[in-house]
Amino acid sequence: MIDARTAPYAALLLRITLGGVFLAHAALKIFLFTPAGTAKFFASLGLPAGLAYVTMAAEIIGGIALIVGFRTRIVALALTPILLGAIVLVHGSAGFFFNNPNGGWEYPAFWIVALVAQALLGDGAYALGSSRNSEVNLNLAGVPSR
Repeated sequence: MIDARTAPYAALLLRITLGGVFLAHAALKIFLFTPAGTAKFFASLGLPAGLAYVTMAAEIIGGIALIVGFRTRIVALALTPILLGAIVLVHGSAGFFFNNPNGGWEYPAFWIVALVAQALLGDGAYALGSSRNSEVNLNLAGVPSR
């Protein structure tokens, strides 16, 4: 059973965590690997180097959007292809566990599941999205509101 009193706060916690992790990964690409280094890495995978800049921008904009609760469902689903790409192009061949050399696909796969869960939950509490949306979504799920 979903607790209508605490579910919006669970969505908030998940939303802020997911957004923070996207910002951390963008910061890693910008400050440690550098944008040019990230672009070279993308090119080494056979991808257009410019896609690295698009990816970093998506991680920053998407991370911020998740944290503030702007279009949470859409943003969560829109960020999923970045992680699918990471699995297919980088981590998939390294095996399941992320502590394997070159990192396995366990972490990005879990991240995808968390994004899908966020998309299903919606904005949650303290979101720029309408607070009524959370109540409406819970009511549609057959959960009584406060």
